[in-house]
Amino acid sequence: MDKLIYTAASGLKAHMASQASIANNMANASTIGFRADRVVFDRIEIKGAGFEARTPSSEEVIDADRKQGAVQQTGRALDVAMGGDSWLTVQATDGSEAYTRRGDLSVTETGVLQTGDGFPVMGSGGPITIPPYQSMTIAGDGTISIIPIGGDAKNPQVIDKLKLVSTKGSQTLKGLDNLLHVKGGGVLPEDLEGKVTGGALEGSNVNMTQALVDMIENQRAYEVQANLMKEAKTMDESGASLMRMPS
Repeated sequence: MDKLIYTAASGLKAHMASQASIANNMANASTIGFRADRVVFDRIEIKGAGFEARTPSSEEVIDADRKQGAVQQTGRALDVAMGGDSWLTVQATDGSEAYTRRGDLSVTETGVLQTGDGFPVMGSGGPITIPPYQSMTIAGDGTISIIPIGGDAKNPQVIDKLKLVSTKGSQTLKGLDNLLHVKGGGVLPEDLEGKVTGGALEGSNVNMTQALVDMIENQRAYEVQANLMKEAKTMDESGASLMRMPS
């Protein structure tokens, strides 16, 4: 009986996490470079006479749909769309390297190049800092060049190069910060052949129609687990009634 209850309870937790993931996808259907959440549930193991149900941490259960989103031209100099399997390296809030497909870049008042969600963009030697400039361009290989204020427009100065990486051959997971992280820590190797398209942005890869279907299916599966718990309660009450019968 205990195993049945734990099985149902674990299923309910799993479907609640899945529903939250689907809701997050729908909320980010128009977010630049967003990759849809995909929940990966750990296998539940029964050990001995007891039942062990561990709730994985967020870093373990959330992954990303790797399909590419639609690319749209914007004409903005600081917008870039990563090509193929290339990801842009940024500095996460804990100071470690993380990776994103979000390419709506901007320069802060202190000159730090950052993504639209505020993560500093990494270059060859760390976060990229841009000096005061008249104009800036980002080449197809990620090289950043500027025309300094008062400088010669025919002689652009190379500032740094976007650090592009590839996920091929590496285990990566998506975190709650919507960034890609290397499983177990570490960094991805630089993609020397990585390319970007300037003046363009990759949109979200969320399929709203599929998300709605997934939400309905997940809700039905949740109801099945809830009914299983009700059945376990009924069986337990029936067993208790039998134990109370006079001999």
